[in-house]
Amino acid sequence: MLSNFLNIIFAPAFVVLIHYFEFRSVVLLYLVMAVGFFIYKLVKKSTLRDMVLPTIYVVALSFAYYFSSLESVKYIPVTLSSIFLFLFIDSHFNKKEMVLGFTRQFYKKELSEVEVEYLKKGDGYWVLVMLINTLIHLYVVNFTNDVVWAFYASVGWYILFFVALFAQIIYGKVFYVRLYSR
Repeated sequence: MLSNFLNIIFAPAFVVLIHYFEFRSVVLLYLVMAVGFFIYKLVKKSTLRDMVLPTIYVVALSFAYYFSSLESVKYIPVTLSSIFLFLFIDSHFNKKEMVLGFTRQFYKKELSEVEVEYLKKGDGYWVLVMLINTLIHLYVVNFTNDVVWAFYASVGWYILFFVALFAQIIYGKVFYVRLYSR
């Protein structure tokens, strides 16, 4: 929960802080927090997968500090989106069925055979969603101002995900399950 909150406020707080303080000081503050988060995850003996996010933050913020580069900071969400894109591509082509796994983890009711088949095909849909998200992130980083970047990097992509998830659920319940349950 705290991790999600920090991801949401990362970009807008960064834009506000660099408006009032020197860039390298803000990056150093974020870098100290990222290293603290990384150490916390290490002490907690987190899985390798759980260490990816703090590692990306530490590496990207180190580059941003060393090169005094706002672009290094702006590319953190692009990097995260790209990682998820490649995870879904891998899952889709290697039949790992990530969407089915997530659904079973969070949805405790028994799934019908048709629902399971629908969810097995869901990774391909999320490859498309993640590709769109990554392209939007790239566009926002390269062709818009810091305020638009801060909005999309904090809440804009959540809106995209919720709309995509809602569309997948509605399509599955209204069309797919009804069509193939007969």
